[in-house]
Amino acid sequence: MKVFFDTIGCRLNQAEIERYAAQFSARGHELVPNAEDADMVVVNTCSVTAAAASDSRGKIRNAANAGAQVVVTGCWSTMEPQIASAMDGVTHVIPNEEKDFLPNTVLGPADEDFDKEPLKRIVLPGIHARTRAFIKVQDGCDNHCTFCVTHLVRGKSRSVPKERVLHDVLSAISAGGKEIVFTGVNLGAWGLDLEPAEELADLTEFLLWETDIPRIRISSLESWNVSERFLRLWENPRMMPHFHLPLQSGSNSVLKRMARRTTLKEFRTLVETALSIDPDFAITTDVIAGFPGETDEEHAETLAFIESIPFAGGHIFPYSPRPGTPAARMKDQVPKAVQKERAKQLRDLFEVKKEQFEQSFVGSVQNVLWESSLRKDDGSWESHGLSGNYLTVTTSFPSPVRNRIDRVRITGYVDGKLTGEVLPAS
Repeated sequence: MKVFFDTIGCRLNQAEIERYAAQFSARGHELVPNAEDADMVVVNTCSVTAAAASDSRGKIRNAANAGAQVVVTGCWSTMEPQIASAMDGVTHVIPNEEKDFLPNTVLGPADEDFDKEPLKRIVLPGIHARTRAFIKVQDGCDNHCTFCVTHLVRGKSRSVPKERVLHDVLSAISAGGKEIVFTGVNLGAWGLDLEPAEELADLTEFLLWETDIPRIRISSLESWNVSERFLRLWENPRMMPHFHLPLQSGSNSVLKRMARRTTLKEFRTLVETALSIDPDFAITTDVIAGFPGETDEEHAETLAFIESIPFAGGHIFPYSPRPGTPAARMKDQVPKAVQKERAKQLRDLFEVKKEQFEQSFVGSVQNVLWESSLRKDDGSWESHGLSGNYLTVTTSFPSPVRNRIDRVRITGYVDGKLTGEVLPAS
């Protein structure tokens, strides 16, 4: 059978479809790069915003229009399973609490126990191909941010045991992987539910000791879960100096209404500590524009706070009321037009900060992992890769280059892109 895996949303969704791909492949099924070539399409949905839910439904419709049978899982279909199951072409709707066993549900129990030995990681064909391996280490969330539906559809925080994580990392290494990315719903809560309790720092130290993977990257992490002990792990050059720390608002009063477990002072202190360990640390974030009750003064506070922090970039989301959340029931919902204008102001500010951050590295030398290559009109290949601190770098090669780490001197900043030249191996 030919299978296509599709997803939107977080890196955790990417980690999950990569695991399904390895499991389906181990059973002899063929992975294909698009829905048109597939007998079955597995869609891992998202519900973090109304737009994400709409995109999820669009992917399901596209798969059905291509003539494939459609298997649906993820947050949106867990939140609205009846709507998902009624869509054309859908043969299975698998809730989040059962999704780890998705291949068994769809295909029936396997004749072999594929979990006994590490499955070789399969790089997905098509638009979801990644050189970096996304490793699911945690699921669920015990926070109760008033705007967020995730804890309702993902359940309580659950940690993947160290040995299971090591199993998946070895799978990535066996496929030639050079970078792993920890993923989770509330990644910093890893280990708190284990007996005895552990911390994410314990898991990270374990993998640094037990593997020789060249690069370890941490995906989105709540600021209140980051300890100084954890930060000190970045003294090891195998830890990639990039944190995505969702802020959500630069106003303490809005943070309180959001039930965020931090203050602006605590957030600033964390950023300053990270930069004291490595001045090249890239700090990116998320901000919600137009949260219920947000005044002009609170929006101005957010702009001022963002201006004062050396962010390397950020994602802006106009507030989207999600069913079942306290914020959806709050008074003083901000008009859509005001949300849109505030979001534009925030995006413009982050674009300036991103450009300033990237331009500051012109002339520096970075280790770049090449992710993809595109053939140019002159017959050469333009390759795109990521530095340790998440800078996107481009350069030209005579042939395509992928999944290789090179020392690169950053030579310029052209049309919003960093360019570089590969240095001889030292």
